[in-house]
Amino acid sequence: MIDMLALYKIVSEQFKWTPDQALVERMTAENEAKLAKLEATIKDAEENLGESEVREGKLARAEHFSRIGEKDKAITAYRETEEKTVGLGQKLDIVFANIRLGFFWNDHDLIERNIEKAKKMIEQGGDWDRRNRLKVYEGVHLMSVRRFKEAADLFLEGLATFTSEELFSYNKFIFYTVLVAMVSIDRVKLKEKVIDAPEVLGVIGELGALGDFMNSLYNSDYRKFFAALADITDQLAQDRFMASHARYFCREMRIVAYSQMLDSYSSVRLDSMARDFGVSSDFLDRELSRFIATGRLHCKIDKVGGIVETTRPDSKNAQYQAIIKQGDLLLNRVSKLARVIDL
Repeated sequence: MIDMLALYKIVSEQFKWTPDQALVERMTAENEAKLAKLEATIKDAEENLGESEVREGKLARAEHFSRIGEKDKAITAYRETEEKTVGLGQKLDIVFANIRLGFFWNDHDLIERNIEKAKKMIEQGGDWDRRNRLKVYEGVHLMSVRRFKEAADLFLEGLATFTSEELFSYNKFIFYTVLVAMVSIDRVKLKEKVIDAPEVLGVIGELGALGDFMNSLYNSDYRKFFAALADITDQLAQDRFMASHARYFCREMRIVAYSQMLDSYSSVRLDSMARDFGVSSDFLDRELSRFIATGRLHCKIDKVGGIVETTRPDSKNAQYQAIIKQGDLLLNRVSKLARVIDL
């Protein structure tokens, strides 16, 4: 049994619970007894055994602190273990442990520092297994901070080489890969890299609504897509890494579906489009109006005629406007620099 006393105290304070003193005393006693045993093992190794045994003892202590929720003590213990570690592979394993600690505590600074550290160590000669695991670890971090395109690139690279089951199962990895790819890559690449990927085809049938969600979007079956989107959004709302992004993901996927349909027509009747999506015309009108106003959809609504007209953006004009804007910024900076030099 793992007695996460530190986490219990944090959660009790967060939710204004009255801690169970008997439970606190029992967990304290068991944790102290376990720690005393680990310390005795380390001391015996230092006095009677070799450096390898000392390292194993210190690693066991670090893992103990990690399991019981003592974050700061775990970080310190892992650092002490790394000092006793010679092999690059074993040092990388300690870095991965620190990243997992960061995932648990949602400590992005700890995660980013250790990912950068792992990258430098990999450049010194890390093996292929750990290189591939690092891609998954970094992808999970990028996904958790809503950088879905970068996460998709890393997940797709590691699709055939996934071994990071200390984070989550292979099926869960496919689940995340499909989702971040759908929200970030175009339709052609989605078909090539995801829908037709043997790794995805092998498990998609075990992932509930995900198969309908993926295939219905590609096949333009928008009614089925919206039904699956509701199911997927509910799953994301309870997900460890994606819960805070569930509403954002749902909104972005609706935009993807609307854009995909509108790109196929110069105009479409609002009521016809609403039927295709399985929603009311009033709902669709509100949805499209909001996304048009924020520049996410390039179309306009003829309310009188009940028509949605596509207004494809003029890419050349957009580039021209961007150059003018950048030129103005450059001139302003030159002017400020000139004033400084004159002084």
